[in-house]
Amino acid sequence: MWDLEKNIIFALIYTNNDMEYLKRTADEYLSLLLASSGAVLVEGPKWCGKTTTAEQQSNSIIRLQDPDMREKYQATIAVKPSLLLAGDTPRLIDEWQEAPVLWDSVRAMVDKRNEFGLFIMTGSNSIDPKKRSEYVKHSGSGRIARMQMLPMSLYESLESNGKISLKKLFDVSDLDIDGITSDRSVEELIFAACRGGWPASLHAKFDKAKLQIAKNYVRTVCSTDISTIDGVKRNEKVVSTILQSYARNISTLTKKSVVFKDVNEHLEGVSTTSFDMYLDALQRLFVIQDIEAWSPAIRSASAIRRGPKREFVDPSIAVAALGLSPEALYTDLKTFGFLFECMAIRDLKAYSLSLGGSMSYYHDRYDLEADAVLHLDDGRYALIEFKLGSREIEEGAEHLKEIKRLVQVHNLVEKQVKLREPDLMLIITGGEMAYTRPDGVKVIPLACLKD
Repeated sequence: MWDLEKNIIFALIYTNNDMEYLKRTADEYLSLLLASSGAVLVEGPKWCGKTTTAEQQSNSIIRLQDPDMREKYQATIAVKPSLLLAGDTPRLIDEWQEAPVLWDSVRAMVDKRNEFGLFIMTGSNSIDPKKRSEYVKHSGSGRIARMQMLPMSLYESLESNGKISLKKLFDVSDLDIDGITSDRSVEELIFAACRGGWPASLHAKFDKAKLQIAKNYVRTVCSTDISTIDGVKRNEKVVSTILQSYARNISTLTKKSVVFKDVNEHLEGVSTTSFDMYLDALQRLFVIQDIEAWSPAIRSASAIRRGPKREFVDPSIAVAALGLSPEALYTDLKTFGFLFECMAIRDLKAYSLSLGGSMSYYHDRYDLEADAVLHLDDGRYALIEFKLGSREIEEGAEHLKEIKRLVQVHNLVEKQVKLREPDLMLIITGGEMAYTRPDGVKVIPLACLKD
């Protein structure tokens, strides 16, 4: 139960209807999808701003979680679901998973009207695949486009100066970045990671309230969302312990069996089946977002590590789960290094949204690694290392160059199936200055990037 102070904080944050809308990287992409699809599904974690962003481009809205209207909506759905689709378009259907039958109604209406930009659907959790067939009879392919929103990047929260565009880095091979500087200190980056990219936190009146948002989010996931996602009652203590274990292993290749063992050392009797169900629920809530391995044919198959890298959708979840504070991280930069990687991955996902970006990592048994590989939908990609300070930059650069060399060697041998060489080699830092090294590796402060 929240105490009075926390209730007051929550009320102050969420009852202010005069909040200024901050531009999101999703805005332009949503416009593009509306111009090319009959409907758009916007997915992502709660509190990341999906509804607010969708409202900017909608002309009518139906909120399926409105307690005053829920019974009426359900009664209408039972008789004729398409009645809820009437309204000026684009029509926003908020939290569509509350009435999954609307999916097929939207698809049918798109077919009937044969127009673009009719509907925007938002959802904070995906439907359980086992139950999906009960409600959804058609995939929506060709009618309903999908996009995922994330918590705010540093550029969206006005904490990156945006002097270096990710798109321009890919498009302009000799882009001059030398001497561009960041406006953020390591202490400010630590606070940003602890606060997280939750839009409401930017409008809180004082720092303690800003940090409370992520704590409220984790508490809600553990106490409510983990069970309401599919109606299966789950133990709050178990999900809290899983999040804590995940947080201790954030941005690492820790095996699932290790996380399972760690959970059972704190809570006895959690079965593997139950554990897997909890993880699945957290993934469908967009809380956990692991990064998959990139496995190019530059080493023998047995050399490549293939397990996922453990990540949250936002670093503040790990901070809240472990009960950390900015002050604690000021003297524990090793731990912050892992959180910094999570924050950087979040931001790179946001900046590459309109480019069809996806993330992976490379690591082999020789400890050759790239912390991340950013793939664009046109085949271009960047090899990336994340380094808080300058002391590790040389090692990171050597890793990236060695992976590029292995690709080149592969192409000399395999003339039939050649691999594309990396279009960019980046080291994202928490430092102050951007520059291009003589070997072509670009060193860029995270707080200088934008889409």
